[in-house]
Amino acid sequence: MKPPANAKVLFNGKDLNNWHTREGKPAGWEVSDGVMTVVKGTGDVVTDEKFTDFRLHVEWMEPDMPDATGQAKGNSGVYLQGRYEIQVLDSYGIEVPGRGDCGGVYDQFAPLVNACKPALEWQSYDIIFRAARFDDSGELESNARVTVLQNGVVIQNNVEVKGPTGGAMDEELDEPGPLLLQDHGNPVKYRNVWLVPLPLEGSDKY
Repeated sequence: MKPPANAKVLFNGKDLNNWHTREGKPAGWEVSDGVMTVVKGTGDVVTDEKFTDFRLHVEWMEPDMPDATGQAKGNSGVYLQGRYEIQVLDSYGIEVPGRGDCGGVYDQFAPLVNACKPALEWQSYDIIFRAARFDDSGELESNARVTVLQNGVVIQNNVEVKGPTGGAMDEELDEPGPLLLQDHGNPVKYRNVWLVPLPLEGSDKY
């Protein structure tokens, strides 16, 4: 899918100059032929820019790891605002996926269905994210919400997350946050990463 005209292209296919590690160091993943690949031990990669509400598109490919199982099989993650993980994993063929399988809001909500393709095939997430809302006194009014399509199939339908998932960068829910892609030690590949910021609300006109 090509990014629309109003999209922010987060990965240019050439380098990771607009990404860094959690510690603020240069991103250490491999970049070649329009693809970035997790390099074990180099750490998560994080966008320089931060966002509130958005539509995100990201494509990824699972490595072929036939002898691995569970969380050891092609593990990575897409962290929205650096706080809420949408699991990336080779869960192909699992009849009833759970909260830790591919497409789950990690350890909170299992995907509605298993929409995974086999390893070595490109897959996509299209994600609509609504950040947590706070009132004028700083009190939480509502948690973040997320809708996820995997390979064109709805797998999360406007779920209200219960707060940051494991491994979150912070818990500053009233602040914008970056996109984070996780280094979990497996050579997962990513490409065509773009985001469209969304207005926080529409007008009150009839």
